[in-house]
Amino acid sequence: MKFYLDVVSAEEQMFSGMVNRIEVSGSEGNLGIFPGHAPLLTAIKPGMVHIVTQYDEEEYIYLSGGILEVQPLNVIILADTAIRGKDLDEKLVLETKHEVEKHIKNNHKDVNYVKASTELAKIIAKLRVIELTKRVM
Repeated sequence: MKFYLDVVSAEEQMFSGMVNRIEVSGSEGNLGIFPGHAPLLTAIKPGMVHIVTQYDEEEYIYLSGGILEVQPLNVIILADTAIRGKDLDEKLVLETKHEVEKHIKNNHKDVNYVKASTELAKIIAKLRVIELTKRVM
């Protein structure tokens, strides 16, 4: 059995097709979605969607957050931002991580820790997507 998946961001449709299963970073933890999953509507946190296509090919897409809707025959991910793992620039992500960490260490009084921790969570999610994408390539 398979189901239809759409991954859409504000900028573009990232994925559309039949899949065997997906794993996505839900607001309460990772969710595995298989054919026949119960209907669900939930927020997704910065992380990724791991897609296993109908041909058993794997793809990882970074998601900055959004909404996941599961229906009997299809799943829709509406992401704030979505970037394919192969399109992420590892050097740039590491530089950004270094800058955020430096800002936290050097500006104790001026740091918005909620914003900084949110930014670090997104950076760590991107690095994880890069790492996993390298494994399947």
